[in-house]
Amino acid sequence: MAEGFSILDKYESPHTDAPRPAFYLDLNLNQILDKVTQTWGKQVKKMFLYFPKDAQCEQYRRGVYGDVKQEGCYDALMKFLEMTAKMEENQKQEEAVASAMQKDVWHLWAIWHYCEAFEGLRAQLQKLELSSEGMKEFLRLLGEHLDSEGYKTMRSRVDSILKELMGFRFTITYDKDRMIISEGTTQGDYEAFVEKGGDHDRIRLKSPFLVSPNLSDLENECLSVLASKRPKIFAALKETAEKYQSFGLDWCFQFIQEIPYYLSFRGFQLDMEQKGCVFCTPTVDENQETSAEELYDLALKLVAQREGRKVVSNSFAYQPGESFFVLTGPNQGGKTTFARSLGQLIFFTKMGLDVPARKANVRYYRNILTHFSVEESIETGRGKLKEELIRLAPMMEDYEENDFVVINELFTTAATYDAEIMGKKVLTHFIDQHCQGIYVTHLKELASAHPKVVSLRAMLNEERLQTFRIARSEAEESACAANQVNKYRLTYEQLKERL
Repeated sequence: MAEGFSILDKYESPHTDAPRPAFYLDLNLNQILDKVTQTWGKQVKKMFLYFPKDAQCEQYRRGVYGDVKQEGCYDALMKFLEMTAKMEENQKQEEAVASAMQKDVWHLWAIWHYCEAFEGLRAQLQKLELSSEGMKEFLRLLGEHLDSEGYKTMRSRVDSILKELMGFRFTITYDKDRMIISEGTTQGDYEAFVEKGGDHDRIRLKSPFLVSPNLSDLENECLSVLASKRPKIFAALKETAEKYQSFGLDWCFQFIQEIPYYLSFRGFQLDMEQKGCVFCTPTVDENQETSAEELYDLALKLVAQREGRKVVSNSFAYQPGESFFVLTGPNQGGKTTFARSLGQLIFFTKMGLDVPARKANVRYYRNILTHFSVEESIETGRGKLKEELIRLAPMMEDYEENDFVVINELFTTAATYDAEIMGKKVLTHFIDQHCQGIYVTHLKELASAHPKVVSLRAMLNEERLQTFRIARSEAEESACAANQVNKYRLTYEQLKERL
């Protein structure tokens, strides 16, 4: 039913007051979404704070976004929002003015822009081959609304009154100490007429029906004379403004608030693609495992673009029966970046948007859970290990299945033996809950902690330097140390040569 229609969710209206999920900072999503919504404001950014209700709602969004990406659809929607912005400006002017008559005029202009916006959008959408459930339902409901007798009557009355008001022409005659205001045949635009007069006081005058939030005494006198000479039209103005004080449907106004969710990301994506970035629409085939080709960290890409650096992309694929990647390798080898890119992949898929990869298939996950290494808390006096355990506890108390879990460098301050035991318990817990994910660690023993664990490694080149490539490989005992030794030329031969 139209009353509950939302272009964001299939079954329920969205809640835009949700708190920011914990994984936002871990995955650097705040940096990405700041860029996505920088010209749209906080209300649009709030829409990225919650996931759709279920897999069907995610697919509902994905379909809508597919239509938004159509040639012509994005431009039509942007033009639509330009027109509704004028409506909102009219409503602000209505609140600002003191004259009751002027309030009525601004209200009718708000209605006029509402009608122009939705009629113009329908005309453009009817030219497109819409395929999504959301956009097709929106167009159907909009057609019912615009073709209804109530809407047609409102549009006709508003058009008629505004046309007559805009057609008023009057002359002001000064005769000694008298000022005579009468209807006349003056042609042209009022503002242009005033500006040609050259008098600064007169230049500040504006048409009471168009721009000025406050009328001058002269304009008030003119309106009084006009109202007395043409009482019928001004009575119709007041009656129509009162009759259509609430002039739009709730779901239409909700559409105005919600559609920027898609438009903000589409504008961001177009800008990034012009700079050479690759995006794709992920498939969501439950018969295939989660995988991606040329996946990259979108937040890192934004930073790299500003600094003129290159970002290395990676490909991965879970195989049937695999639950967790355990990623080891040298420091500064791209392990955390790769883990973040996996989390971002799941996030944007769940949001129904395109993802930063050349190709991807992402199975449905209920939620994203992340745990990244933290520093000691100065405020609480707790050590790093205790801080980590306090953050980890709620994640492991949540016994709902099928989450995607990203863990980065847990238990680094614990003894190796203790860290290994605790790490294995964490992995076993999430695997038992039928979760998938990635665990970045310096402990090579975790790479063989469970039959459903797969070992990945940040690869080095022949000179034992970082390549930032991630591949399936057995964990190395001294990868980190070897990397640092070679990076700073500290091998026995190199030291001997230098000494």
